[in-house]
Amino acid sequence: MPRIIAHRGAHGPAPEHSRAAYVQALADGADGLECDVRLTADDVAVCWHDATLDRTTTEQGPLAERTYAGLREVLLKPAGTRRADAGGTHRVLRLAELVELAAGAARTVELAVEVKHPDPRGRPTEDAALEVLTAAGWEATTGAVGAARVSLMAFDPDALERLAGQGVSRRDLVLLVDAGDPVALTRLTARPDDDATRAARSVARALALVDDGAFGGVGPSVAFVRGHPERVERWVRAGRALRVWTVAGANDLDVCLRAGAEAVITDQPAALRRILGRAPGRGGG
Repeated sequence: MPRIIAHRGAHGPAPEHSRAAYVQALADGADGLECDVRLTADDVAVCWHDATLDRTTTEQGPLAERTYAGLREVLLKPAGTRRADAGGTHRVLRLAELVELAAGAARTVELAVEVKHPDPRGRPTEDAALEVLTAAGWEATTGAVGAARVSLMAFDPDALERLAGQGVSRRDLVLLVDAGDPVALTRLTARPDDDATRAARSVARALALVDDGAFGGVGPSVAFVRGHPERVERWVRAGRALRVWTVAGANDLDVCLRAGAEAVITDQPAALRRILGRAPGRGGG
C-alpha cells in the first residue's frame, strides 16, 4: 500500500506551506510531508512554491527580492481566498522550521524536499537545503534526521547530480517529470539553438537518466502515469521507486495502485487515508 505524502501540508483552512498545514497533515495521518524550497534575497531557505508572492499572500512581487525579515511581515492566505485569516497567524516558514517539526514527530515520517529551479539569481538552492539539513543533524548515509527520513526532488537533473556529488545517496534522489515531457522530445527537430530545442534535450537527458538508474526514485505526475503506462511499468520493473503527484481522489489513486506507486503526493492526506482504509500514520509496504 503506498505511503501518503502531504503536498505542501494538508490544504484547507490553513494556507499551503504554513506550519499549521503541516501540523494538520501529521494529525491527519500523513506518512510524509512535501515542501518546495526557494531562497530569499538574503539566502534563507524557505518553504515556497511560486516565484512570486502573488498567489498565496496579501502582497505581490518576486520572493527572491525579499529578505526573510521582510517576508515575516507578509501574511499567507488559503488558496482561492482574497485575504489572510483575521488573526494573521500564518507566516512564511523556513525550511529549518519544517525540518525541526518533522524530525521531532512522534513517529517516523518522510520529508520530501523539492528544490525549485531556475533561481532568478542563479543560486544553487540545493546547497542551501543541504546546509539546513546538515545543521539539523541529517545523516547522508541513512537520509535520517531525528524521526524524519529525507528525500530530495527536482525537475532539473543537474540539481540532483549536484546533490549526489555532495554525498546524498542516489537512493534518496527523485527526478520529477510532468505529462508534457515526452511531447517535448518532438521539438528536437527544431532549430538547434532555440529555447524549445534546448528544453527538449534537457527532457531527453532527464528521462534517459531515470531509464539508466541514475536516481533511485522517479516522480511522475498522475497525467504522465496515465499517458505513458509502458514507460512507467519499465521503471517499476527496473526497481525505480515510483512517487506520483498530485493525487486528488479515488480515480487518481486507482491509477497509482495499478502502476505500482510506492508513494502518492496529495493535498488531502486524510481523504486518501480513508479511501485506502488505513489507520492514521501507518505506511504501506
